[in-house]
Amino acid sequence: MRLFATIVELTSLNKAAERLNLSQPALSRRLARLESELEVDLFRRIGKRLELTAAGKVTYEFALELRRFHGTYLQKLNAFKSSEAPLATIGASLTTLQTTLPELITAMTEKHPNLEIKAITGKSHEISTLVKERKVDFGIVASSVVDDPAITSLPLFDDHLILVLPKTHIILERTHLEMADLHGLPMILFAPGTWYRTLTDELFRTYNLKPDVRMEIDSFEAIIRLLSACRAGTLLPKSYLRDQVLEDNDLYLVRIRELEETKRTTSLIHGDPAWLPPSTRYLIEETVAYFARRAKLHKE
Repeated sequence: MRLFATIVELTSLNKAAERLNLSQPALSRRLARLESELEVDLFRRIGKRLELTAAGKVTYEFALELRRFHGTYLQKLNAFKSSEAPLATIGASLTTLQTTLPELITAMTEKHPNLEIKAITGKSHEISTLVKERKVDFGIVASSVVDDPAITSLPLFDDHLILVLPKTHIILERTHLEMADLHGLPMILFAPGTWYRTLTDELFRTYNLKPDVRMEIDSFEAIIRLLSACRAGTLLPKSYLRDQVLEDNDLYLVRIRELEETKRTTSLIHGDPAWLPPSTRYLIEETVAYFARRAKLHKE
């Protein structure tokens, strides 16, 4: 019934097979077996398109009812499970891993010394898949998640890009900097493949800028350490730039209005609440509360 409902909802055997991690022929055989057992046709095959028969519509209603019943059962069963999680598996996009996760893990392990945290990294769409497949307890991603009924998305905070320069950079002799000043500026950029680098490239195209890209590195820490030596600037998410990081590396933040408008929401994503044990729900609530407290402190 779960396989059948997935086929109906995705309107495609190929898409359903991919979601269910099955080959298309294997899924077709299982659908044929279900129709044989029920002794009715569930779909009319019109070319490559599948259309529910009257019997298929009744069966889909039953599949939905079965799914709701199963979810209720799991919620009741979770009441008998421990709320103390010895292991939490968190999925994180590469940007989030470097900007958000370290402080969160520190806060969690300080409050729960016995908690072991495992982090799995990947691109945002890969983390979404891990959440749906229940291979991680929840994910934290620094980009929007395509609307998906299988995923709940909870916004944590907004982030934006900011220009970072060595305090000794000659361009800082100007009293006011704007986007045009990035044209030809020596820069070290994050390697391609993240929302943050995609956003950076879109900005350069929008304002017709061609900075002098000296290096592309997939580590914020390495970029920070190389700025003074290379006499270069960079664009980094504001969430990464702690006062101590700037002080230790003799760096200066330059506020440019257009950069502050490049907002991106970092969100916590999780799967069907019915599948979440109390321990995971508790950690999710704690994570949301942690970022709410941090946002309040920043406002003050």
